[in-house]
Amino acid sequence: MADATNHAVFGWYPYLCLTVFLLGSLLRFDREQYTWRSGSSQMLRKRQLFWGSNLFHVGILVIFLGHVGGLLTPIWVFEALGISHGAKQWIAIGVGGVAGVVCFIGMTLLVHRRLFDSRIRNTSSFGDIAILLLLYVQLILGLCTITVSLQHLEGHEMVKFMAWAQGVLTLKPNVSALIADVHPLFKLHLVLGMTIFLLFPFTRLVHVWSAPVWYIGRRGYQIVRSNRPSSGRVAPRARPATAAAEWPAARQPQASPAE
Repeated sequence: MADATNHAVFGWYPYLCLTVFLLGSLLRFDREQYTWRSGSSQMLRKRQLFWGSNLFHVGILVIFLGHVGGLLTPIWVFEALGISHGAKQWIAIGVGGVAGVVCFIGMTLLVHRRLFDSRIRNTSSFGDIAILLLLYVQLILGLCTITVSLQHLEGHEMVKFMAWAQGVLTLKPNVSALIADVHPLFKLHLVLGMTIFLLFPFTRLVHVWSAPVWYIGRRGYQIVRSNRPSSGRVAPRARPATAAAEWPAARQPQASPAE
């Protein structure tokens, strides 16, 4: 029974989550574009939102990139670079721990702002609050796994997760057996992480797909024209004050001799 449950959760469930994550995001973008937004409440408690949002996004980006790079980079790449499993474990603990604390401070500010300000809470949907709390719990679980990782500094546990994640993406059979004996805290962290991917298309998290990363290298898109003359440009001549001044001198009316 335990083997069947482990195979269902870590063998089948990842593919269900990935399928819903990709197809759900595509269908929502195609059919529900007016709901494709972050649902910001930035007009309320701006200062708390500023610090909470920036700390959260900086921390979560480092954590996400660290997970992607750490889990999906082939083991032979680290070996070719001379990075041992133990060194990789220490890097993950150090960088992940610092980023986790930064993200935790930001999320605490965001959760407090969302739940304890009646104006923001009343304008928040169930999905807004639910996904925020799920991310909060997932972050706390991730920080708690550091205590378990400190007991396996040789890095062999991390290698199991790397082999499992890469096996899922390459469709290797029976990948669930690779992590059958890992600590339950790691398993809970994995299950909740996959569940967040499952719920992703139905929440405000879809705005991640619209992150303006191309703004970094784009050229200016707005052309500003100024009426002020710049250096090297001839200023326009002033118009004459009277209409008579526009007449050439030869065409000015001449006084008659009789006058």
